[in-house]
Amino acid sequence: MDKANGAKSLSTSLQNLNLNSNSSVTFITHPQFKGLLFKKKKPASLVNLCIGVIGRHLEDIIEDLDEIAICLPGDIKITVAAIARRRKLLNDDVLIALADASWEILDVSGSDVSDFGLIKAAQVCRFIKALDISRCTKITATGISELVKHCHSLETLRCGGCPRSDNTARRCLSIFKPRLEYVEEDSWEELDTKEIASGAQSLRWLVWPKIDNNSLEDFSAECPRIVVNPKPSPFGFMGTQVPFEAFQNIILDDVVVKDIDPKTWTMHGIVAKKPISPPSSSSAELSVAEKFRLAFEERDNRLAPKRAKNARQHQRRAARDFLLMSTRAKAMVLASQVSKSLHS
Repeated sequence: MDKANGAKSLSTSLQNLNLNSNSSVTFITHPQFKGLLFKKKKPASLVNLCIGVIGRHLEDIIEDLDEIAICLPGDIKITVAAIARRRKLLNDDVLIALADASWEILDVSGSDVSDFGLIKAAQVCRFIKALDISRCTKITATGISELVKHCHSLETLRCGGCPRSDNTARRCLSIFKPRLEYVEEDSWEELDTKEIASGAQSLRWLVWPKIDNNSLEDFSAECPRIVVNPKPSPFGFMGTQVPFEAFQNIILDDVVVKDIDPKTWTMHGIVAKKPISPPSSSSAELSVAEKFRLAFEERDNRLAPKRAKNARQHQRRAARDFLLMSTRAKAMVLASQVSKSLHS
């Protein structure tokens, strides 16, 4: 009886064996070893591994990013921008250097991007369909006003999350609502659409999780075409399918970094610093001198990668200046080149 059960289990395991899998380890279902055998995740591609290396050393190349980004395709640029945002390195210079005309989404949430960087990016990324400016304290209604003048395909706007971003969203109501300009025609039929309404005519979805009641009523009354915080539904909203960018619980640029190792933006520096453990509640209170010492050590560990970077840059500049200024160094370089040519 036991032999029959063993043969049956072996037969079931062989049937569940998938020989056409692309991964290095195959998932096998076995009743006696449940949970021990699993399917290994597909290895990362060479491109994603290279992007991970760029992301881990983004601080070292950020000064020359505008020159490096010229050779990168649009999909890699937006991935680098997403990594920079997660590493708290996304600002106006980085965004302008990476902006590409092929982008359809732009996530600058929680970054240091200001109106200047947003406007410059909008002049390049004219086909943006979804934008996330939540928790951006340096973006105002002025930047959004200029954005909608260049991006006529904008459908989804994500905002709010902090007091300044909430205030920006309230002031954007005057930008989004239709406005009748001064015209000389006598009838509505003679009016041009440009005279009836101003920018953001393509905007349909506004994601503002903590919108106040007054703002919600104002948007519903003044901009009925814009749906605030749409709910996921299999039937859509009034016959229109709600895009995934308009759902509240998603991160807009997650789709571009789904195949990148998360260590790319969680690892800072070559050696991970061990956090200083707080004293237990039973121990005596630390002295002022000890508190200063611990604070100094924490600050020193935090600034160590930056000091190493500055030292490397200073060394490279010194070597370059030496070659440019020293006559003897120039003569040695020329002599080495002549000797190589003679030997060849």
